[in-house]
Amino acid sequence: MTEPEGQSAGRADFHEEALPQMDAVFRFALRLSGSRDQAEDLVQETFLRAFRSWDKYTPGTQCKSWLFTICRNVFLRQRERGQRHDEIVSENVDRSSGPFEVVNPVWVKAVKADPEGDFFDAIVDEVVLEHIRELPEDYRTAVLLSDLEGFSYQEIAEMTEVPVGTVKSRLFRGRRILQSALYDYAVSMGYIEGAPEEI
Repeated sequence: MTEPEGQSAGRADFHEEALPQMDAVFRFALRLSGSRDQAEDLVQETFLRAFRSWDKYTPGTQCKSWLFTICRNVFLRQRERGQRHDEIVSENVDRSSGPFEVVNPVWVKAVKADPEGDFFDAIVDEVVLEHIRELPEDYRTAVLLSDLEGFSYQEIAEMTEVPVGTVKSRLFRGRRILQSALYDYAVSMGYIEGAPEEI
C-alpha cells in the first residue's frame, strides 16, 4: 500500500526541516531537565508530537522555535505529573565493575590537547549550568532560550506565550540571580577578590 502524495511530501519536509534540529532540541532538553535520560525522553516525545502535528506547522517559519515550544510544554507537563526519571547509575554502584566503565564527562575532556584549559572550562561550564538549573522555571527557560540558544525576545515571547516585556523581566531577574551566584562562586574559589568587609 502506498502513501498519499501529500503525506509523503510532508514526511520529506519533516526530515528536511525538523530532524536537523535534533541536537539543538536535545541540548535544550538537557539544560531544562538536568538529566540525560530525561532529556532523551523529552526529545523522543517532542519529535513524536511534532511529527503527528506536522500538518499544523507553517513551512518557512522558525522550525527550531516550534520544536523548542513543544519540548518545553512536554517538560512542563511531565513535571506537573511528577514524572521525574531517576538516574540509572546510583552513587553506590561500583562504577568500574563490568565490561563498561562509567566515566565522568569532565575527566574525558581533560585528556584533550590542552588538558588543563579543557579541564577548567568543563568545570566552569558545569558550575554555570548547575546555577542555571537552580533558577526558577520561568527565569531558567528565558535564560536558556536567550543566552544559550540565541532566540530573540519576540521568539521567546511566542514560545512561552507571554508578552515581550515579561520575557525581558524574566531575563533581567534570572541574569541578576546568576550574576550573584557566580560572583559568590568566583570569590569562594579565589578567582576574584570579594569586596572588603565593612567594619
